[in-house]
Amino acid sequence: MPESSNDFLTLTYDDGVAVVRLDRRGAAVNTLSPEALGAFSDVLDAIEQAAQARALVFISGKPDTFIAGADLEALRSMQTPAEVQALVERGHALIRRLRTLPMPSVAAIHGAAMGGGLEVALACSYRIATDHKATKLALPEVQLGLLPAGGGTQHLPRLIGLQSALDLLLTGKNVYPRTARRLGLVDALTYHHGLLDAAVQAARQLADGTLTPRRDAQGLGEKIVESNPLSRRVVYQQAEARVRKKTRGHYPAPFKILGCVKTGMERGLEAGLEAEAEGFAELVFTPESRALVSLFFAQRAAGRNPWKEAARPVDTVGVLGAGLMGSGIAEVSAGGGLDVVVKDRDLALAAGARRHLWEATKKKVRKRILSPFERDRLVERVVPTASYGALATAGLVVEAVPEDLALKHQVLRDTEAVLPDGAVFASNTSSIPIADIAEAAARPEAVVGMHYFSPVGQMPLLELIRTEATADWALGTAFEVGRRQGKTVIVVGDGPGFYTTRILGVYMNEALLLLEEGARIETVDEAMLDFGFPMGPYALFDLVGIGTAAKITEVLARYPVLEGRRVSRSAEKLADAGYLGQSTGKGFYRYDGTERQGVNESVYAFFGGPARTEFTDEAVQQRLALLMVNEAIACLEEGLLENPRDGDLGAVFGLGFPPFRGGPFRYVDHETAPAVAARLSRLQLQHGDRFAPNGLLREKARTGARFYEGEQT
Repeated sequence: MPESSNDFLTLTYDDGVAVVRLDRRGAAVNTLSPEALGAFSDVLDAIEQAAQARALVFISGKPDTFIAGADLEALRSMQTPAEVQALVERGHALIRRLRTLPMPSVAAIHGAAMGGGLEVALACSYRIATDHKATKLALPEVQLGLLPAGGGTQHLPRLIGLQSALDLLLTGKNVYPRTARRLGLVDALTYHHGLLDAAVQAARQLADGTLTPRRDAQGLGEKIVESNPLSRRVVYQQAEARVRKKTRGHYPAPFKILGCVKTGMERGLEAGLEAEAEGFAELVFTPESRALVSLFFAQRAAGRNPWKEAARPVDTVGVLGAGLMGSGIAEVSAGGGLDVVVKDRDLALAAGARRHLWEATKKKVRKRILSPFERDRLVERVVPTASYGALATAGLVVEAVPEDLALKHQVLRDTEAVLPDGAVFASNTSSIPIADIAEAAARPEAVVGMHYFSPVGQMPLLELIRTEATADWALGTAFEVGRRQGKTVIVVGDGPGFYTTRILGVYMNEALLLLEEGARIETVDEAMLDFGFPMGPYALFDLVGIGTAAKITEVLARYPVLEGRRVSRSAEKLADAGYLGQSTGKGFYRYDGTERQGVNESVYAFFGGPARTEFTDEAVQQRLALLMVNEAIACLEEGLLENPRDGDLGAVFGLGFPPFRGGPFRYVDHETAPAVAARLSRLQLQHGDRFAPNGLLREKARTGARFYEGEQT
């Protein structure tokens, strides 16, 4: 029987070892809320007063989570920096208390130890983790525009060294078990089902003095560098330069993290903790963090399948086409535990999907995220074929053939001929309306769009498209498959380009018009990097393929979506002349393999010649970004989007809209609708009616209403 328990923790004793099981009642994962801090304090009171307690073990009662981090809902409800700072200081006091207990403590980690969860583990005398693939450790606060506020900026550098700690603190990346052991982040690894026994044994040995943690992961060179104040200064300067280059100054959190680490290392632990508390409280109320946290909650909300009850089970996914997209779809499907049948014109082509998966998992094997055995099992899930008959067992088939409506009609008919009733046919088209594709279907209710983004294995978004005929069971089934593939799923209405391709199309078209007006390639790309996009439009043209972009423009031009607009045909001319982009080494830039070699000046021959005109960064940013924003709002007005949340997720996770701006709709709320509408009206006067603010934006500007009423931006 437990000695004590509450809604967060259960305390029992095992022959002198206090075992605290973390298991927040009614929650899927453990998080650190103000109430949880109180529960921690109470259990430490009980342990300190227990005569039999010689050591302490923390272990989770959740399936694949130690502690998932801070309770962001509680944090979001706080109104002032002083309120946040008081909470952080309360957490610091608890961590300090844990670190100074008169007995050894062991963190037994299985699953995710994230943020505050890892900081609790860092406060313990010893850390033992499972070598299971579900186990990962990280301080990901920087990805939310925040900093680790449970002592992480102070204790991590002292444990694993300054340079290794900065790498984790400034990226928020996951660390997997074997790497964590090598870094010294954990002291030992064990298998999943033996975790509690191993932790209790370690606790007893620590108490007896028969176990002393070995912490010598740092090399001699690193120790020499980090022991010298002058060389530490160089480390800080190099880290700041990397952050500035990567963020272009848009994200304040990495600089605050650097400041906290530097303060703690140069002025002492308590000064560092004080800087950490003040910095965190300040960051919580920055627009950048507000935007990033809003995306976190939007992504979580998008994980709920509205048609889950209607969904039909899928064990096998079929993929038509083993090109880059098809192979990527096979990769994420196998990674989600699905069997995959990949069909192409012949067996050799279809087998390319298995080669792709083998190459894609090489890095994971090298980093010991996957074992060679696990990699082999994953690859074996993908079965190549040249026969439609092999798809007969598939519960869902994704077509990933070129953007040719006649070809898509043919593969739909051929696939339907072998699919059982209740199976879903999905098209990965990026521009052709799904209803047009479904005209060839005997069962149009089973046809959906599943628009993936390249590279499929890395891009988090899946755009799920429904037609007026699509059945709820088909939507629910496709949604569940997308979730198993690890995707953030948004559901949008049907139409040319759907949502993401439509708003990207007007953005890319405007970039071509800028070149026709005399802009320089590097000026435009640099301006959009400074705005916050991960790459400029011409680098993106080269990456996706200029021929592919030309084909999308050709498709969109057949529909009213581009009616009345000034449409550039330059991409088609470039493609016809052999300027296809990175894959051929020649596009808007020159390439040596995948390495960019500089602007391809010969491209200007297609845009009026070598004489160029100077454009300001602001002029470029306003034309490109505001056109995309205006088009996104039009999609909401027309009902293609169900809500602003999906529009922001689609733009950020599918197209690289600057995350710190939160997406097109949150951007408008932050800038205010009257200001954005006024800017568009000025652009309309200068450049034409394609910049006219749409009706919904004008209405928001008139009333002062926001897309996210009641939320701070």
